This record gives sequence, structure tokens and C-alpha cells, in this order.
Amino acid sequence: MKYLIAAVFSLLLLNCKNDKSQKDTKPLTATDIVNKAIDVAGGDKFKKSVITFNFRDHQYEAERYDGLYNFSRLKLSDSVFILDVLNNKGFERFINEKPVAVSDSMATVYTSSVNSVHYFSVLPYGLNDKAVKKSQIEQEIIKDKIYYKIKVTFSENGGGEDYEDVFVYWIDNKSYKVDYLAYSYNEVDGRGMRFREAYNERYIEGLRFVDYNNYKASPAENSLAELGKLFEANKLELLSKIELKQVSVSLIQRQ
Repeated sequence: MKYLIAAVFSLLLLNCKNDKSQKDTKPLTATDIVNKAIDVAGGDKFKKSVITFNFRDHQYEAERYDGLYNFSRLKLSDSVFILDVLNNKGFERFINEKPVAVSDSMATVYTSSVNSVHYFSVLPYGLNDKAVKKSQIEQEIIKDKIYYKIKVTFSENGGGEDYEDVFVYWIDNKSYKVDYLAYSYNEVDGRGMRFREAYNERYIEGLRFVDYNNYKASPAENSLAELGKLFEANKLELLSKIELKQVSVSLIQRQ
């Protein structure tokens, strides 16, 4: 009898190990992959931070604290200070520290412009927002590295003015860093398409920042998911560089 009990116990133990092994090898979902990418980039540290940087001819600042946010953009033009502020309450513009009236149509334009720069500056943070819809598409090899490809779309409710934009992220299957991304967007005469290659990686206070080589592609001739192959084949046109300068980070410690 004791041998039978031992055999049964061994069989149960083996089944438990097999179950655990199957769980450990379960394919990652798009959400799993994005979560790992966000963790590698700094994770929850973004939630309580003040980030400042210069981009082109503007100074930007983003304060985030447990769901509250205050994004700003400052420009000095001919001795005139123009400050745009976007937060949970909405959009405001100040000229020489005085609030000015802005039409609804222009407020929408300014909101999109300010939000876009802050959005790109901290990617992939933000890809778990409620309006984001993620799916995994076929993996791809670029420069001898294997990448997960995550397609991102947005719900109309909560997706902002640019909710029809579509993104694809190439995430290294070992480091879980976002090395490439592509997106399509609405233009006056149709759809535009861009592919970005990350470079100049640096960590500041544990948060990952990169700059991008920004490439142009024709939506009429290519699909968004194919841009990685075109980049590998040197068939994309370098349009510009996206560089964040003088980046600084302060982590908010208050309780």
C-alpha cells in the first residue's frame, strides 16, 4: 500500500510540474508584452514625476501624480512668452502670464499639439490607458533582432481628437525595449505615415528616454505593418530627427 501511495504522490507531483511548465511557457499576450516594456522604461515612476525638456523651439514640462496631470509648452517669440497648459480641467493659453481667450477649434489644435509631444516623450508609458486597444501581430526580425509587433488603436470615447490614428510598436523580445514604432494619421489630403527608429537611449532617475530618426512612407503604396521590412531594406526616406534636449526628471515623493 505504501508503494501505491508513493506512486500516486509522485504522479500528482509530476502533473503539478507539468502544469507549472505549461503556465510558464504560455504565450505572452499583447498586454503582457506592453506591461514588460513599460516596466523596463521606468514603470510606476512615471506616475509621480515632473519631466522637463526642450524640443525644437519650445520648453515642455509634464507633471504627473496618480492620474492628475499638468502638461505645458512655453515659447519665447519676439519678447512675448506664450504658455500653453493642458491638464485634467482642459486647455488654457497665457501670453505674458495673462490668460487669453481661445476659440474651441484652436483649443483643439493646441491641445493635440501639446499632448502629442508629451505622449511621444515617454513611450511606451501610456499604452495602458483606458482608450487604448492592443493586439499582437506577426513577429519580425530587424537587424538580426526578433521583435514582438503590437498594434495599437484607440476608442472614440476617450481617445482624443486623433483617436483614428493607428500605431505599431516593435518591442525587442529579449530586452522588451521599444526600438521602433510606426503610425498613420489623418492629413487634409488623406492619410500620413511615419516610421521612427529609436537612438540615443539614456536613463534619467530610472526613466528611459530616446530620440528618433523619423522616416516618411507612402500610405498609398505600403501598409503600416510592412514599414519595418522597408526600413530593413533601406527603402524609407529620412525626414527629420526627433530630439529631446536638456531632459530632467524629479520624482515626486509626497504621500
